[in-house]
Amino acid sequence: MAGSPVPWLPWVMVHHDYIGLRSYQVSPFTSVHCVKQLLYEETHLPVEEQRLSHNGRRLDDRVQIGTLVPPGTPEVSFTLAGGGLKGGGRFGQTTPPLVEFLKDILRRYPEGGQILKELIQNAEDAGATEVKFLFDETEYGVESLWSPDMEQHQGTALYAYNDAVFTVEDWNGIQEIARSRKRDDPLKVGRFGIGFNSVYHVTDVPSIFSGDQIAMLDPHQTLFGVHESGQCWNMKTDIKEITELSDQFAPYFGIFGILEKNIKEANFPGTLFRFPLRLKPSQLSSNIYNKEKVLELFESFKTDADTVLLFLKSVNKISLHVRESDGTERMLFQVTSAGNAEDKLERPNALKMLGQAVDSYNNGVPSSTITCVTYQVNIDTQDKTAKETQKTTWLVTNGVGGRGMCPELDSLADDLKFMPTIGIALPLTVINKDDEGATSGFSGRAFCFLPLPPGEESETGLPVHVSGFFGLTDNRRSIKWREVDQWRDPAALWNELLLITVIPRAYLMLITEYVQRVQTKKDQDFPLTPTGTYGAWPNPNLVKSRWKPILQPLFHELLQLPVIYSLCEKWVQADEVVFSELDMDEDISKIVINYLQNSGVQVAKVPISVDVVLASYMAEASEVKKVRPPLLRQVIRKNKHKGSSQEKLLLLEFVLSDANYSDLIGLELLPLQDETFTSFSSPVSEKDAIYITSEEYP
Repeated sequence: MAGSPVPWLPWVMVHHDYIGLRSYQVSPFTSVHCVKQLLYEETHLPVEEQRLSHNGRRLDDRVQIGTLVPPGTPEVSFTLAGGGLKGGGRFGQTTPPLVEFLKDILRRYPEGGQILKELIQNAEDAGATEVKFLFDETEYGVESLWSPDMEQHQGTALYAYNDAVFTVEDWNGIQEIARSRKRDDPLKVGRFGIGFNSVYHVTDVPSIFSGDQIAMLDPHQTLFGVHESGQCWNMKTDIKEITELSDQFAPYFGIFGILEKNIKEANFPGTLFRFPLRLKPSQLSSNIYNKEKVLELFESFKTDADTVLLFLKSVNKISLHVRESDGTERMLFQVTSAGNAEDKLERPNALKMLGQAVDSYNNGVPSSTITCVTYQVNIDTQDKTAKETQKTTWLVTNGVGGRGMCPELDSLADDLKFMPTIGIALPLTVINKDDEGATSGFSGRAFCFLPLPPGEESETGLPVHVSGFFGLTDNRRSIKWREVDQWRDPAALWNELLLITVIPRAYLMLITEYVQRVQTKKDQDFPLTPTGTYGAWPNPNLVKSRWKPILQPLFHELLQLPVIYSLCEKWVQADEVVFSELDMDEDISKIVINYLQNSGVQVAKVPISVDVVLASYMAEASEVKKVRPPLLRQVIRKNKHKGSSQEKLLLLEFVLSDANYSDLIGLELLPLQDETFTSFSSPVSEKDAIYITSEEYP
């Protein structure tokens, strides 16, 4: 039996000096117009502007390739000319294909737990209160699909749910990958426009179910038609097609309580994202995802989970779930935030006041001060896998700079669509089975509403977390700073102005509010101690260089306020107190301190880090007074000691410890044989002399 003849498929070779050689294997019945279409898809040169020639003759669009050369000829050579290729015609820059654009985002954008944070940001922007993530191992049917190519996306998937419904602006915004609609609203967290697209690390075909619509995105533009990057179904007008394609839409039923009645009623009161895992390399990414990698994603998120909710205003609950292939669903992890149990209105009222301050700033209402609110936040984490629970208590201050505090900051805010908002969170207690009531080892980090990726770039060296409306690098990994190559970058300048204007004042309010709560014992469900307030003070030796500009304006104001707690339990200013470095376990130290206090001197004992602050930032006109022999001698001269002989001897021992004997004149501390004391004086006659016995002269 004779073999079937091999079909003739000639190669069309298109030559041009600027775009180089392009080759296409086509049917002999392919028209010149079709070749032009192939060129357009590769070069974006419009078909109507292309001129193809063969052997010096310009070709009509209707000519078939097979008519230009004898049958069996392996290739046909064309020459391309066109407006704009040599000047005098169409010219201009073009955008890269959608897939290439997204690949560039993925190259710059972090993988890992940051992907989940971006979805949390979207939920926060929408006003959601709860977010859930689910890894689903279910394999869904493949009989009734939009197209056979959809079969590969019917398997294991990552879901993200929140309880807010997409608005018209949300539906439009998610389609505009290069421009974020959130930029027009400064309080929207995900204002960079690229955050959502980090999900393409995981999937090739993300989908959204919210309200009365289900939509799927296809950046490869292969599933729904040529140049079609997605498809949307309305549950009211497209219910017939949705019903017919039952397998296609089955992955949305039974997830987090979504029932078929939501489809029938054309109303799902929330938003559900579905990200079928990429099972094989695609043009968009070679990153393959499986159960192990999704669980790694969850673990990465859990490392920051106890702080993710700190500065969010709406979302107060996040959980991680797994759904086995048999339909069994279990929760792996949950984190929740709540306000002060003793004052349930504290946080809502504070956030309301903060919102009013934001409105005032946006409306141009002048104010030379910062509006600050402070409230308690309790964060609970439950790790079902490790069977561990943890409760963390924080004191959080949020502030909005006034329009007029810094004209340069106001100008940048208007240009960049930024808002001078700052949040500062101080850890008060951490309670779990291993570490009761400890905050040791705490390391402050920078947030832009949500924590920036861990690492040196986000470390501040402060004893608090700082969240700000910072200008970030376009991959959201770090804060912009003014460098030699971007000295005039407005976002970097904005960040530096925040550090010297708004942040110090908000930080000051946090410390003073802490002091006030200690005084009034406002919060009873965690221990507030006077000495604990010093833990909120930055240690200049630990603060990272980028963040040191905060210190001067902060301490300039702080050290003029009654924030030092004296040993007689009074709050005083730094220039009104004497600081003790004595060991209070020694008898001599106790006697010296008691005498000073009984003489009306305020004495305080502070940590070494506060000593460093006092030495570096006290006003030049003020001297840091310490409990030392010269001070004690000065006080004794003004206030005669009326205590016991033993106390006098200990005081004498202390005033002699610096060997400044000439400064003893006038001190009634010289012991006599009859167990009385006389004053040290300069003898002017024999009778003024005091004789001290010794072994040699008894």
